[in-house]
Amino acid sequence: MDGSTVTDYLPPRYQRFRADHPDVAEALDRLGAATEHAGPLDGRTQHLVQLGIAIAGQAEGAVRSHARRALEAGATVEELRHVVLLAITTSGFPTAMAGSSWIDEVIDHRD
Repeated sequence: MDGSTVTDYLPPRYQRFRADHPDVAEALDRLGAATEHAGPLDGRTQHLVQLGIAIAGQAEGAVRSHARRALEAGATVEELRHVVLLAITTSGFPTAMAGSSWIDEVIDHRD
């Protein structure tokens, strides 16, 4: 990676949410930490699962975030692209292709 971290990519809307509602943001952080530690999946696997969910939900920001975070956790580009292929049969081809384009932009940005 280019030395950037996940926090370097926080959209202004999200940063404002955190500034406007710090108690809610902190509660969301605690929920995220609790779910992260609630089961046996490692961080890489968790982000790949969350990536698939984000693709299915057509959540562009979450797709980008979990693609970056999965890569930072040790996932490969090939694994991210496999998640896209898996999304075709559950979420449909157009949805998977939208996710693919967002993931490609993350991959292109890090190179």
